[in-house]
Amino acid sequence: MEIFFSERFKKDYKLYSDDLKKIINSKLKILTENPFHPSLRTKKIKGKEDIFETSISMSIKMTWSYYGNGILLRAVGGHDKTLKNP
Repeated sequence: MEIFFSERFKKDYKLYSDDLKKIINSKLKILTENPFHPSLRTKKIKGKEDIFETSISMSIKMTWSYYGNGILLRAVGGHDKTLKNP
């Protein structure tokens, strides 16, 4: 599955340390193979018909939606900030 990056996601991603970027990248690899793999804890965001959240860690979430034949990564960040404006 192809991955597309929103400008917001790119901006958010740049803020993280190299160690956290490695974790995000490993989660992205899993996401491309199976968006609903149990380790991602993926679920639909309430009130948003086509936007999903995936856990990077207990405090960091990533939002995404289907885009054509792929996935559009929308945002990555702290739980409350990211899910308030996915």
